[in-house]
Amino acid sequence: EINLNAVVHNLKQYQQLLEPSTKMMAMVKAFAYGSGGAEIANILQFHKTDYLGVAYADEGVELRKAGISLPVMVMNAEASTFDALVNHNLEPDIYSFGLLQQFDAFLKQEGLQRYPVHIEIETGMNRLGFATEDIEKLCDYLKSTTSFKVQTVFSHLAASEEAAQDKFTQEQYERFVKACNAIEKAIGGNFLKHISNSASILRHPQLQMDMVRLGIGLYGIDSSSSGKLNLHPVATLKSTIAQLKHLKKDETVSYNRKGVVNRNSVIATVRIGYADGYSRRLGNGVGSIWVNEQLAPVIGTVCMDMTMVDVTDIPYVKEGDEVIIFGKELPIQQLATWAGTIPYEIMTSISQRVKRIYYEE
Repeated sequence: EINLNAVVHNLKQYQQLLEPSTKMMAMVKAFAYGSGGAEIANILQFHKTDYLGVAYADEGVELRKAGISLPVMVMNAEASTFDALVNHNLEPDIYSFGLLQQFDAFLKQEGLQRYPVHIEIETGMNRLGFATEDIEKLCDYLKSTTSFKVQTVFSHLAASEEAAQDKFTQEQYERFVKACNAIEKAIGGNFLKHISNSASILRHPQLQMDMVRLGIGLYGIDSSSSGKLNLHPVATLKSTIAQLKHLKKDETVSYNRKGVVNRNSVIATVRIGYADGYSRRLGNGVGSIWVNEQLAPVIGTVCMDMTMVDVTDIPYVKEGDEVIIFGKELPIQQLATWAGTIPYEIMTSISQRVKRIYYEE
């Protein structure tokens, strides 16, 4: 279940931290962190978000087909998607000289000028972006062509949520400002600058610049664990009990007989498995599922489509009962801790075969 009111509530929680002039880019990549790209984008468009960000052109195309007209930045553009970008008015992140030259040649071939692009600067994440020592060369190239209209220049903070890394965050910011100043001097300053992500909006308000990028925070997770924001979980993952089994002491559960009951037990088989995004790491007592207001530990290995939990000590459990995998009662952060991962991975791993139900309270 996806609570659209929670999306709006979380958006406003972050907006209240911004200067009136600071714009907002909402990240809806990876199927809006598992919550449904078009549906979330529609709500964001209604509430006049300035920009949307996606990872791949295909995601942007789906938004356009769903009637989304907001500007969309595509963060991982490649030559094979140039047609789709232009046909659907999507704006690529240009992060290397190879991509810059390829897209320039494509636009010239199509007879297009001043196409909106975003320039990514590498300041310490070491993933994508132009190196700071290459800024002069980049500026020379941008001045030599009429193919591009630079909409924004941006960079990625590597550890904005960690107090121990605040010095490095500030160093990243200073490198970025220096690069932006050089680009501004070369091509003029008619572009937006952005470096802040969800955690930085909260922890580093001085880095807001012209725009911020709101990602995981929009979906109800404070990645800085500050406790300062009243965020509401957007997604609740629910399932039902398919069958109850009454097992005798020393019987086993699931593949390879990993789950051994040490007393007469009641085992519930829940309709969710690793094909749905419920990690195998949660098997054998590592994870639990919320059943009748209590935690029921997973017993045995998680199967492709089913997971078994021990409900021996939980009264009034029936076949067909609804259970909660994560949500308000069982925070996704807890599930991530059990699985030895981060909430991002849990959210984006929920497979497309899991039905999304959207509601407004």
